[in-house]
Amino acid sequence: MKRVFTGILSLSLSVLMSASLALANEPKGAPDYSGISYMYYTLIALILGYGVYDTFFKKS
Repeated sequence: MKRVFTGILSLSLSVLMSASLALANEPKGAPDYSGISYMYYTLIALILGYGVYDTFFKKS
């Protein structure tokens, strides 16, 4: 019985220690994706602008 209790205790302590290490490395704020977002918006605007040009203004 003592072996089982020792095993359960050691398992629970190792899980608790791993969880505390994972929480110690938690980022403090949300990452800033504003730079790449504006690049994507620009690319989408260029593609949509070309579609409008191709549909309405291009002479075939």
